Amino acid sequence: MFDLQNLMVCLIEPSRTQRHIIQHHLREMGIENIDLLESGAQGLERMRELPRPDITISAMYLPDMTGAELVMAMRADGEIRDMPYVLISSETRAQQLDAIRQAGALAILPKPFTTRQLDRALCSALDYLNTEETRAELEHYDLDTKRILLVDDSSTSRHYLRTVLERMGFMYVDEAANGMSAIPLLQETPYDLIITDYNMPEMDGRALIEYVRTLSPQMSVPILMVSGEQDETRLAAVEEAGVSAICD
Repeated sequence: MFDLQNLMVCLIEPSRTQRHIIQHHLREMGIENIDLLESGAQGLERMRELPRPDITISAMYLPDMTGAELVMAMRADGEIRDMPYVLISSETRAQQLDAIRQAGALAILPKPFTTRQLDRALCSALDYLNTEETRAELEHYDLDTKRILLVDDSSTSRHYLRTVLERMGFMYVDEAANGMSAIPLLQETPYDLIITDYNMPEMDGRALIEYVRTLSPQMSVPILMVSGEQDETRLAAVEEAGVSAICD
């Protein structure tokens, strides 16, 4: 079982000052095993070495690539694709951050960030790394008999979510690239849970929820939306449409 003090952290930050600030916060939390690197290439090389880091933290803008390119390179590498990733950046433009979210970043922290924000991000990493413990706690729910429909236009995001679900004990996970592709599956297969993104082509998450609640043969199935959508009006419309829960 992983614990906070024993985490091995790969920290990629080109600014010496920022590296020291983040390292100081990590050490305040009891984390001493920290690799300090400056470029994406150095980070990817370190991640592939044994023993591998437990988590990677990086800035958005590195000398040789962006944080989005770094995390996409991680997700494309079979050896490190499931490694938890946290971005620390002053970037606020949604378009720039969306690729990071879609690739399954555990957290996006602002600059400057607080120790509390970093602690929350690392606790999320621990939850992910200790999924086997969660699996043991949920055994009485017979997760291995439940069927889930995962709807997201990002194949990277679907892989990440599937990995989390399978590590929790779910065995039957079907996938669809958007709401329109999900409809035939909903007509043929009874599901115990639907997990959907918001922003998708052809039929987005809100339209899919409205279809399920009004036209599908399984109107009462629980629906969890996992999305980086921040627009309160849109999220309110999703709640009104009948979503069961929303996870950032």
